[in-house]
Amino acid sequence: MKHMTTYSRIIAGTMTWGNWGKQLATNEMMALMNSCLELNITTFDHADIYGDYTTEEQFGAAFKKSSISRESIQLISKCGIQFDAKTRTNKVKHYNYDKDYIIWSAERSLKLLETEYLDVLLLHRPSPLMQPSEIAEAIIHLKKEGKIRQFGVSNFTPSQIALLETVVPVEGNQIEYSLTANEVMNNGVLDDCLAHNRLAMSWSPLGAFFREETEQTKRMGSVLNDLCKKYGASEDQLLLSWILKHPSNIHPVVGTATPERLALAMKAVEIDLELEDWFLLLEASNGHEVA
Repeated sequence: MKHMTTYSRIIAGTMTWGNWGKQLATNEMMALMNSCLELNITTFDHADIYGDYTTEEQFGAAFKKSSISRESIQLISKCGIQFDAKTRTNKVKHYNYDKDYIIWSAERSLKLLETEYLDVLLLHRPSPLMQPSEIAEAIIHLKKEGKIRQFGVSNFTPSQIALLETVVPVEGNQIEYSLTANEVMNNGVLDDCLAHNRLAMSWSPLGAFFREETEQTKRMGSVLNDLCKKYGASEDQLLLSWILKHPSNIHPVVGTATPERLALAMKAVEIDLELEDWFLLLEASNGHEVA
């Protein structure tokens, strides 16, 4: 299974660009998109739910106003999660993967993003009620119409992917992966990406390190302090370089909306952590040496 499209190694996550974060105006969003491109960050990660179902439209307005060519960027979006918002009247948070809903949601994303196609459409979370044949019919229709180029999932286990692959190829998986949330290395998720050449993407790649002060993050901070001096790098760069070293060719989805921090993230790609330093960080996170 070969990727037809090339994605930037660092992906710009748009979750905090709109109402769930910075609340960027159209011109500010346009400037941030251009800053990304100057850094060779060409891939933008969306989901229909971001900003209570509003961020895609705000990004689309900025994209339309910019002089950026569609061929020079890649757009990822997700569908399936339903919750109560101004634009939705859902009585309970749930997932919807009916054929008609997937098609409607993808077409809505296209309209809001001011584009004729998505490079990747992802199912945002696995649903216990998903019918593989329904999903396959929707994806085959969208691909045939040229509305999506690739199909993937987010937060799916290998068995859930195998279930879908009885009827439709799954070309990517976006999962939580960081030094503080590294279970996907051990439960088969990253093995599955590597074995099947799936586009592997990690959300929240810096994990809990900057958000929480725990025994775990204190241990990590002590090791990072020494490694920052050794590599001439910042803590966030080393945390990214740790996941970039995994052989599944992870593409971190970086959530910052600050050009300076995006520039730091891109420089992390150049850091090649030595083998033992990688395991020093793993040991600090786990609190014990490997078995």
